[in-house]
Amino acid sequence: MSYIWEHKNWPSFVWQDDKLIGILGKARLAQGKLLSKVHALGFEMGEESRSEILIEEVIKTAAIEGQKLEVETVRSSVARRLGLPTGGVKKEDRKAEGLIDVMMDATLGYEKTLTIKRLKSWQASLFPTGYSGLKKIRVGQWRDEAPMQVVSGPIGREKVHFEAPPSKRVNTEIKTFITWWEKKSKEIDGLLRAGIAHFYFLVIHPFEDGNGRIARALTDMALAQDESFQKRYYSLSSRIMKERNSYYDILERSSKKDLDITLWLEWFLLCYLRALEDSEIAISKVLEKAGFWREHIETQLNKNQRKVINKLLEGFEGGLTTRKYVSMTRTSRATAYRDIADLVKKGILIQNKGKGRSVSYSLKRLK
Repeated sequence: MSYIWEHKNWPSFVWQDDKLIGILGKARLAQGKLLSKVHALGFEMGEESRSEILIEEVIKTAAIEGQKLEVETVRSSVARRLGLPTGGVKKEDRKAEGLIDVMMDATLGYEKTLTIKRLKSWQASLFPTGYSGLKKIRVGQWRDEAPMQVVSGPIGREKVHFEAPPSKRVNTEIKTFITWWEKKSKEIDGLLRAGIAHFYFLVIHPFEDGNGRIARALTDMALAQDESFQKRYYSLSSRIMKERNSYYDILERSSKKDLDITLWLEWFLLCYLRALEDSEIAISKVLEKAGFWREHIETQLNKNQRKVINKLLEGFEGGLTTRKYVSMTRTSRATAYRDIADLVKKGILIQNKGKGRSVSYSLKRLK
């Protein structure tokens, strides 16, 4: 089995422009539409939308690697960094904190020079205890002499999906990568550069663990440079998570080919395009939420009612019942009944079809 990094002309990637130009044009159009909508948002709405996207990005980029983070803990950490209300949640997760730091440094600091020291600090931030699960790993250092293989299957019948360059080559490979990173920012289309950087870094696989998360942070950094915009309003990691099987499949196929990475770039651009479409939906929800509160700015509501309404605006599954109200607010059933009746009276909730225990309510949407 030969790998792309064994090619004599590595890392001189090539691609077929005629197969990419149509997708690239659609991606650029969607990018322009989204950025126009973002710039039209008020600052407060823009920060709220940005917060939701960053939360999604953090949770999903960790999930791709099999790491599960608590939504409310991530929400609290993101809110603190963006100067938004934290909702009273103070619990911290050191791994989540580290990942948020990496992602925000990559995007807020997109104009800063990419260095070996910076890459190593990112990897160290991901593993604050020096462990990946129960395994002690090299933190803030390149991987050691053992072959770096991505495998699956039972012991004795493992399937090797990919093997990275020998560890003795890593430092030279990363220096070449950083030179390429700086040079190609001026020579090729920014979206293509982001896709190539993602693939290129994963092929080198310089760390014992955390390579995927750092590759996605580099991709966000490249996209921020392309857009000249620090704030992310779409989550590429969320889209990759939805297409995780095809993501790993195309990476494996492309790493075992020659230097033509057209198939990978085609997949990447389509994934990026779908991430923008997902963001259109997310931003629309934020706008709907802001519009709702503008319409009801003078409506008298208690703390529990506001909490439940915000849950409904965020995309609550199923109708609201008295039991669900009690569960969300930790109040009594009698109080829940009175609060719901008050919301119906004020025209905020409408009763769905059904009687008795099956009675449920929905939010009355804006006209």
